[in-house]
Amino acid sequence: MGYSKDQLLQQLKELQIDFSCYDHPVVLTVEAQAKYLGNLGGGLSKNLFLKDKKHRFYIVSTLASTTVDLKVLSQRLGLGKGGLRMASEEALLEILQVPLGSVTPFALINDSTRNVSLVLDQGFKAQNLCFFHPLTNDMTISLTARDLDQFLISIGRNPTYVDMELANPTVGKDQPPDLAALVPSGIIVLPDSFAKADTVQCPSEKHAPVENKTVTATAVKQSNHAPGVKVKPQGAGRPSSSNSNVSKFVEEILDKMSTVVLSEVTNESVQQHRELLGPAISDKVRERLRLDLESLAVMFKNTVYTQGLVAGSQTEPLHKCK
Repeated sequence: MGYSKDQLLQQLKELQIDFSCYDHPVVLTVEAQAKYLGNLGGGLSKNLFLKDKKHRFYIVSTLASTTVDLKVLSQRLGLGKGGLRMASEEALLEILQVPLGSVTPFALINDSTRNVSLVLDQGFKAQNLCFFHPLTNDMTISLTARDLDQFLISIGRNPTYVDMELANPTVGKDQPPDLAALVPSGIIVLPDSFAKADTVQCPSEKHAPVENKTVTATAVKQSNHAPGVKVKPQGAGRPSSSNSNVSKFVEEILDKMSTVVLSEVTNESVQQHRELLGPAISDKVRERLRLDLESLAVMFKNTVYTQGLVAGSQTEPLHKCK
């Protein structure tokens, strides 16, 4: 069982790290978080949980205003243009041991994350305060990048900050990938019940992002002193895994699309080689569309989930805790 929010906060106090915490309703996106913390001084964070084709996992933590191009980041890690994809919710729960919408560098306190790599945005160093979820997305804590480093070092992690917006990295025989050292040395083997959901079964197992695929968030202008708001969601739990298997949902769509594409092949000379061309065409369709479809499906699921929580919540004034 992973660390709780209270255990994490206690450890920060024992390290004599200066931090402030803010209760707020459950939020699943940085935009939703900004509604409650957007007028505090500092930088909100955007946190991604990613995996590569060899089942190695990464937390990528950046400022909300930083644009993350997964294709470029993949190249810089030495994984090729299509080496990274979003990890499944099942992997999130099993490895980081935090709920959906709660990805955070603080999850590295859990033993299950020992082979998870952390990539930090160098933009954090220019902020007076940085904001992260403390293992749960109904609270945010603020601290300096230096204090975040102190925490990471205390759990045996060497914090590495990189320029996340390097547009055209040069990778070749005489110039190796600049972030190759951040690739985890070991893989994480999930239990059978999770591994099936986390790995899309595809003959070529290609998961390349489509052209110009990026993950973006809007910058938040911030000032001082915002009143905290606490919401007690009624029945606010995680969606059941049976309803949240995005990979399975996307795979069913891709199967249907591949069938349609093949059914349109009418040229006689091509028909003769259909048995050989079929898998190649199917793989190409999957390669071109999988990441886009998964991102859209996750976005739709998160939006529905967030709206359901808001509809079932009651708000009342709350405090900032120290």
